[in-house]
Amino acid sequence: MKADHSKVKRQLSIVKGQMDGILKMVEEDAYCIDVSNQILSAIAMLKNANKEIISAHLDHCLRHAQGEELDKKIGEIRDLLSRMDA
Repeated sequence: MKADHSKVKRQLSIVKGQMDGILKMVEEDAYCIDVSNQILSAIAMLKNANKEIISAHLDHCLRHAQGEELDKKIGEIRDLLSRMDA
């Protein structure tokens, strides 16, 4: 993985904390909208981490690929994009 490890780890650590908080909210029978808002916040942070990883993949892995390897990597990106927000 060529993404900024410290940035991605920080984002994922925040999501981990958010998930712990969400689980506690569920256990404490918190207001549904509050729980949903926290879930949406965690999803947004995961999307940001994913964008960082994909961007680094494009900048490093795809940029240096050639021939069949390039075709394979383009196919992987297409598959990934088709699964995003599906």
